[in-house]
Amino acid sequence: MALTAAEIWTRLLDRARRDLPAQTFKTWLEPTTALELSGDTITVGAPDRFTAEWNESKHAQLLASYAPVVLGHPIKIVFRVDEERRGRPQMDLFVAPLPDTKDGSQAAGPTSRFQLSLRYTFQNFVIGKSNELAAAAAQAAAAAPGKVYNPLFLYGQTGLGKTHLMQAIAHEILSKAPHLRLCFIATEQFTNELVSAIQTRTTAVFRRRYREVDLLLVDDVHFLKRTEATQEEFFHTFNALYEAGRQIVLTSDKPPGEIPGLEARLVSRFQWGMVADIEPPDLEHRIAILQNKARLDHLELTIPDEVIQFIAHHVWSSVRELEGSIIRLLAYASLKHQPISIELARQALRDKLRPGEDDYLETIHRLTVSTIQSAVSQEWGITVEALCSKTRTKQLTVPRQAAMHLIRELLGLQLVEIGQAFGGRDHSTVIHSLEKVQELQKEPEFSRRLELLRRNLILLPR
Repeated sequence: MALTAAEIWTRLLDRARRDLPAQTFKTWLEPTTALELSGDTITVGAPDRFTAEWNESKHAQLLASYAPVVLGHPIKIVFRVDEERRGRPQMDLFVAPLPDTKDGSQAAGPTSRFQLSLRYTFQNFVIGKSNELAAAAAQAAAAAPGKVYNPLFLYGQTGLGKTHLMQAIAHEILSKAPHLRLCFIATEQFTNELVSAIQTRTTAVFRRRYREVDLLLVDDVHFLKRTEATQEEFFHTFNALYEAGRQIVLTSDKPPGEIPGLEARLVSRFQWGMVADIEPPDLEHRIAILQNKARLDHLELTIPDEVIQFIAHHVWSSVRELEGSIIRLLAYASLKHQPISIELARQALRDKLRPGEDDYLETIHRLTVSTIQSAVSQEWGITVEALCSKTRTKQLTVPRQAAMHLIRELLGLQLVEIGQAFGGRDHSTVIHSLEKVQELQKEPEFSRRLELLRRNLILLPR
């Protein structure tokens, strides 16, 4: 009897597991799945392009060499991105999709192209100062769905854990009531399905699909700004679920009031429950995140603690970039056939390191808010008192915004802490200032002054 693609791939993987290092197999081959068999060619799906290209160049020939022995005939192996997994978060490289449930608990509600990740649970979420409010709100919503914090609106930059918390809520609720109807979908997909429903005149079916669920999880609602029709439909969907006491969880890169083009009635509804932000993690939080990832992927003996601390010092922007750095380091170590060390990490992550980075980190530890405020005040010819005052003239707002930006970049303080250092301003004012600096940096003169300040601060005498 002819073997299926899945059976062939399983036999080849079983053979490869004997020859390849355990971590290499786990990292690159375990996340793959057989997609189809056509003649003497088997197509294998990988979770992303990088993994597909890596396996194509490093493992395809080796696996094909096993075929005559384990299958009795030669076979060609082709890797490509599995489209069904493309929508999953990039950092989720090592997690297999959820198995099909015989009781239909996952299939009871509308399906989407996104699956819940086994990893995205509250147990695996690392809590720090940057996300403790959002985590507490998510746990409260999961404990009493539809009763507290409904809707729950989570916002923050890409890759900070919004989707993780959203899925953790779903896991927690489903663990207690597995037959609840769940919908986890991106705004882009909601829009596409609405357009398709209008074209095929099946809007009634579309509405039932989304208005009869028990738990609605919508990622990236800031994309609602694109079309009025989508906003109109989402408004009525939101109302139907809210009035029925069903839990709604939303994520965005901005708070409701700062999403451009979003109708006022939607802004109002998004603010009805709890709005919680997630900020970039500080150093201690980054170390904890990397240690947690090492534990989950059984890398404790592969990646030394000093390497984890090295990565945490150098990679600041997001959890996704932190985890991406681990993946990149593993790939580099496999390519070089060397154990992981700080020197190897320095080579693998060289594009993330600044010149003289070790001195730079030592300098950062000596910098203070007062040091940066003084340097900015001197550059603009004003006093520190004026910089921190309530006055809003352009003569003061521009250097004040520059100082907030440098404090955020060099010290990694939370928004609330920065606001307190400037006369007790709230975090929304700090957010506006940081965004304004991004615009101002397009002006050559401002960009030059900011870079000069940054360099002078880093090169402060000991």
